[in-house]
Amino acid sequence: MDETAYKSARGEINRLPCIFEKALLSLCVVCDLSARHLLAERETVACTDPLARAICGQLAGLLREKSVFALKLKQAARILPHAMVMRIQCGGLTGLRDVLDPEAPAPDVQRLIRKALAEYGALDALPFSRIVQGVSHWQGRRRSSPRQPGGD
Repeated sequence: MDETAYKSARGEINRLPCIFEKALLSLCVVCDLSARHLLAERETVACTDPLARAICGQLAGLLREKSVFALKLKQAARILPHAMVMRIQCGGLTGLRDVLDPEAPAPDVQRLIRKALAEYGALDALPFSRIVQGVSHWQGRRRSSPRQPGGD
């Protein structure tokens, strides 16, 4: 399947793509409202609630905006490399978990958002100086070094 056909089919199958799809696919977060779909040997994640998706979009925008300094950027670029998006999503949600629910094993996106709204009233009132520390400290998986021949 060529990339154009894939993107067209993906848009038809996944009408509400999850805002935190990359984080969910990497298994650094969980979400009760996510639904996984397989398409052309790839996996996509959809959101099952349009209102929740809009709130996730607001949180993702705030995480991106507040992470500019931690990522050593001059401004929030429109398109970021995959590694930076992963740091924002996984690190930001881990930082949010550390602030709101440090005992939780993995950041649960919807649970954290509900808790944030209950405790702070609005997402923009969150203590982003503490949350962004998660972005600064988050590291993705390290590439494994290639095996040396005869090194069993």
